[in-house]
Amino acid sequence: MKTINAYLAFMLCTIAFATTTHAQTAAYFGEKINAKGSVAVAKIPKMLQGKDSIATVKVSGKVIEACKKKGCWMTMDMGGERKLLVRFKDYGFFVPKDSDGKVATIEGKVKKEVIDVATLRHYAEDAGKSKEEIEKITQPEEKYTFEAVGVIIK
Repeated sequence: MKTINAYLAFMLCTIAFATTTHAQTAAYFGEKINAKGSVAVAKIPKMLQGKDSIATVKVSGKVIEACKKKGCWMTMDMGGERKLLVRFKDYGFFVPKDSDGKVATIEGKVKKEVIDVATLRHYAEDAGKSKEEIEKITQPEEKYTFEAVGVIIK
């Protein structure tokens, strides 16, 4: 009987731990959004063909890097060498600085824009790049950018 009680106690603890762990697999930032209906972040170039921007879109993908100073921006992998630069609406929320490598779903406005040298250098500094790497930034870059109203990080 003691063996059965010990086994039942072990199983209940295991289930409780699994439930707690599963419940904490997603973190929400900004407006509470859901992942339903999101598309792969790699589809953005095709979605923007012939358009300047899309006002409301929901995409999911891998976070490459988050701002190491405050979590005030992040980049997401669009495939190949392309990265999506994600900023947060009205600088109203941040994401964890250790979001690198995690999967995120974001909702908001996407567009293609030219980022000036000063801003690119600012982002490089936030990312912890060396002075030499920052000084190598001498030309503006055209980038896909996203202004997120909400973020889910898994």
